[in-house]
Amino acid sequence: MAEKTVKIPGPDHPITVGKNPDRVVVKVGDQVIADTHDALSLQEANYPAVQYIPRKDVDLTQLERTDHESYCPYKGDAAYYSVLPAGADGVNAVWTYEQPYDAVADIREHVAFYPDKVSIEIIAD
Repeated sequence: MAEKTVKIPGPDHPITVGKNPDRVVVKVGDQVIADTHDALSLQEANYPAVQYIPRKDVDLTQLERTDHESYCPYKGDAAYYSVLPAGADGVNAVWTYEQPYDAVADIREHVAFYPDKVSIEIIAD
């Protein structure tokens, strides 16, 4: 197997991870999948910020791990979960970096949701 390219965030591709001071609630319809005051906001280059939610604040009984995986040279290997209440729309709707690279180590034990597959509400405290 070819060795994976590892890239370090820098001026040409900045990545910052910081605590989101607001409450983040993830829902499918009216069903709450995650609710936290401890989300991390990851800002990568000029992409929209992604909310990474601690596993402790996610209803993991509503998720099912899939065989899907992907690789980011800045963050590492991602594993995926489906959101069961969302049916077909929820397939691979959640990702997590279980062994993230050092530059983004803070997102370990966190998951992120695709905003086009679930409702992500940020509520100012």
